[in-house]
Amino acid sequence: MSEKVIARNRRASYEYEIEDTLEAGLQLKGSEVKSLRSKGGSIKQAYCSVDRDGEMILHGAHIPTYEPGGEHFNHEPRRNRKLLMHKREIVRWGDQAERGGYTIVPLQLYFREGYAKLKIGLGKGKKQHDKRQSIKERESERRMQRELRQH
Repeated sequence: MSEKVIARNRRASYEYEIEDTLEAGLQLKGSEVKSLRSKGGSIKQAYCSVDRDGEMILHGAHIPTYEPGGEHFNHEPRRNRKLLMHKREIVRWGDQAERGGYTIVPLQLYFREGYAKLKIGLGKGKKQHDKRQSIKERESERRMQRELRQH
């Protein structure tokens, strides 16, 4: 399985306590696929939700326009994109996201065997003291690794 990572959402693990993850396909236009392969994209401010039709939608992801595609065949950089998931997964994740404090956060955008995939996570928002605790744990881990390398 060859994976080519295009974008990561590093803030997600800082802002949210990720409880579950899932891989979903993305419904993209041709110019979007070409743009992802050449320039990449961004999922920093993106989130997912279930719409009225019962489909999981990715909001706020930025895929730059593909310049050789021209004005007529290009796409909107911040348009909403449909995630390709099984109906039961959409229902389960949608129900969990409706509970208080939970959201569906994109974690990683990548190509697997030629197909664009999005790793999503069910996250519960962290409070300020939880974020401070995460920073303390990360700093202590770095300190221990530094000490091990010196000896």
